[in-house]
Amino acid sequence: MRTLPGAMPAAGSEVPACSGPPLEATSPSPSTVIEVVADDMLRIYRCSMVSAVEVTDLTVKFDAVTALEGVTHSFEPGTATAVMGVNGSGKTTMLECLAGLQKPTSGTVRGMSENLAYVCQHLPAFWMPITAGEVLAMGRFGKRGLLGRLRGEDRSAMHRAGEQLDVNQFTNRSFGDLSGGQQQRVRIAQVLAGEPDLLMLDEPVTGLDIPSQERILEVIEDYSSRGAIVIITTHHLDEARHCDSVMLLANRLVAAGTPDEMLTEERLRQAFGDRLLGDHADHDHDQGFIVLDDHGHGHDHHGTGHSHGHSHGHDHRHRDHSHDHGHHGHQDHGPHAH
Repeated sequence: MRTLPGAMPAAGSEVPACSGPPLEATSPSPSTVIEVVADDMLRIYRCSMVSAVEVTDLTVKFDAVTALEGVTHSFEPGTATAVMGVNGSGKTTMLECLAGLQKPTSGTVRGMSENLAYVCQHLPAFWMPITAGEVLAMGRFGKRGLLGRLRGEDRSAMHRAGEQLDVNQFTNRSFGDLSGGQQQRVRIAQVLAGEPDLLMLDEPVTGLDIPSQERILEVIEDYSSRGAIVIITTHHLDEARHCDSVMLLANRLVAAGTPDEMLTEERLRQAFGDRLLGDHADHDHDQGFIVLDDHGHGHDHHGTGHSHGHSHGHDHRHRDHSHDHGHHGHQDHGPHAH
């Protein structure tokens, strides 16, 4: 429960002592009250309407390769979960099962919403000459249909999402002319415009500039706080710290819990093995270690992937330790919305 500006403390609570002249009592403005109450009501409503998504004994095999084995977990409304593990640990495969794009070999997925969106890693190499605004409008296709005419509520949802991701100034520009960070922000604004109850993002900030990373992480936090289920896959420790819970995969569920519980050296070594390095003294990382880059060495569907066993340098901002070197194999083609 949030406290409004100027609100009185709860009965029986200790009032902190203060020095200096007495402060003039203030009351929250009506607009502030309406905004806060509306946000809280939206969260309560969504959490009551959105079911938890539960996977039970989820197993996925591709010929002789086991991508996931016996994974059981529950994703709760109003939370953001970071799924971490090396390349080939089953992260993307699990998202594809939740999105209905991959049929499990065995096990069940329950509570899957029809109102879901999945932002995959890869974009096609060539885009039709469409504007960023047209890409953003695709987020409303699930509500209006491919040929449906956009209404005022659709344009309002598009504007809100574009404002959150700071992309409204790009709407008249060709999508293909935007930078990688700008394109990713437009893609995420697109799916937010559809107001999904379940939002899944596969490594949403990998290889992006710092401002784009920060904006996307802020939006992910805010969106889950409004009652939606948000699931992201990541190699980034900082990205995982923005989430409510962390799930460690190594083709099986290693462990799950809060970021404080999971982002320890012991837990991360269980998931990342020798891809975890002790940090150098001149870096001020909270936990004192980093995850080695292991990108570009196979998709989840094609085996477990292997690290080359070398670091690509340390970023003092410690947000982007796993750089995007291009992925091989399975190619996805933009966000999927249902």
